[in-house]
Amino acid sequence: MLALILACIGLHGLLSYEVTRRRRKIGIRMALEAEARDVLRLIVRQGIALSSVGAVAGIGIALAITRYLTAMLYNVHANDPWTLIAVAVLLTLISLAASFIPARRATHVDPMVTLRCE
Repeated sequence: MLALILACIGLHGLLSYEVTRRRRKIGIRMALEAEARDVLRLIVRQGIALSSVGAVAGIGIALAITRYLTAMLYNVHANDPWTLIAVAVLLTLISLAASFIPARRATHVDPMVTLRCE
């Protein structure tokens, strides 16, 4: 559970940094009449892509070291597909929630203020 919380905080921090870094680009999109849902979709898609790569890599590593994990697990097999799928789905849902906050903030970017600052 602690690893999941740390992953959520890390993903939120990374996406917040990306939104801040790409503020000018988002402001230009909004000035060219991009809809807020398109900007929201862009940022959330980036967060889902990051978590999907992490989930695939994590499942691959978990399957590679199953021999060492069996001694540490209680009442669960190391290569239990339901556990691996449940963890991947849970990570995807939490990353969706963690990426929604910076994405929502990106939709409220004022194009005039952003373009004046740069």
